[in-house]
Amino acid sequence: MGQRQQQVTILGATGSVGCSTLDVIAQHPDRFQVLALSGHRNLTLLTEQCARYRPAYAVVPDAPAAAQLSAALSLLSPQTEVLCGADALRRIAALPECDIVMAAIVGAAGLPPTLAAAEAGKRILLANKESLVVGGRLLMDTVERTGATLLPIDSEHNAIFQCLPTAKDRQGVTSILLTASGGPCRTLSQEELAKVTPEQACAHPNWSMGQKISVDSATLMNKGLELIEACWLFDLQPSDIEVVVHPQSVIHSMVRYADGSVLAQLGEPDMRTPIAYGLAWPERISAGVSPLDFTRLGGLTFEAPDLQRFPCLRLAAEAFAASASAPAVLNAANEVAVEAFLAGQIGFLDIPRINEAVLDRVPSGELTDLAALLALDQRARTEARTLIDTLQ
Repeated sequence: MGQRQQQVTILGATGSVGCSTLDVIAQHPDRFQVLALSGHRNLTLLTEQCARYRPAYAVVPDAPAAAQLSAALSLLSPQTEVLCGADALRRIAALPECDIVMAAIVGAAGLPPTLAAAEAGKRILLANKESLVVGGRLLMDTVERTGATLLPIDSEHNAIFQCLPTAKDRQGVTSILLTASGGPCRTLSQEELAKVTPEQACAHPNWSMGQKISVDSATLMNKGLELIEACWLFDLQPSDIEVVVHPQSVIHSMVRYADGSVLAQLGEPDMRTPIAYGLAWPERISAGVSPLDFTRLGGLTFEAPDLQRFPCLRLAAEAFAASASAPAVLNAANEVAVEAFLAGQIGFLDIPRINEAVLDRVPSGELTDLAALLALDQRARTEARTLIDTLQ
């Protein structure tokens, strides 16, 4: 008898990670079946995905979007039940028939459904770093209590996971080397950074990502959030992590051992590799990614991050050290600041200034309750919007 198909829910199906996940699933129809999809704004793409993969459920933000999707799917995928709202996201993350949840919703909005998947004991492929940034202790405690499996999908954390003896085994490990591309603004002066446009900030040299993550890469906030995520995932402190700028994005991260060895995970900058690893773990399957051609790599270079020009990385380390919920404040401020930057309301260098000011103004503590964390998130967003209003 053949292997049972694994039922997969994809939270954030219309984003770049969601699309890549569907691409890997399509290559292995005998192993995986799409159970549920969620999308936010791109209803056209979600309609196409539902028509192709015929999920049992599709979730959109609100009733008007649900009515629009239902009408579109009435002939294309009539068996798909269309749901809407935050409760529906939590529902599809915890469906009894679901085996795997790809958590790829961008931002703090991804925490509640990811937490629901953890409560239900699912295998969670975590591409939403904000779930750990906002609710790290709550999520990790839930995973431990329920026996859920949490596999990191961010290329850097997936690389670390592959290079460690096991996720919880630290024998002989002296430090983690977290690589960063440096983003599209790496070589710009302070004066040039002040004039960076949203188009420049989103023009990542190596990775195909959404606008928000692209801007975070440009400010190095993405690496700061990943530093916090790594601390929770691997039970580390910021002092255990070395951030190394590696513009070619070939080495995805490394682990340094006491005997002088450094283990690295290399590959093309393609998210389908860590996605395939998470879907089939502990097996390995084809991801549709071209093999790395070492003869065409050229030079691999490394440099230290410049914390003067890119202070968001420093802010992330300080927030993690301050309290369990201070990263939630930082993340909320950053989401609002990036949105304002993309809308042309503030400048590029205003992003770290707003982040630091909100961290200073909004008190945090050792919060581990979801409602309290979400209330803190909203308070930080309000403070960030107030600061942005003063800049206009």
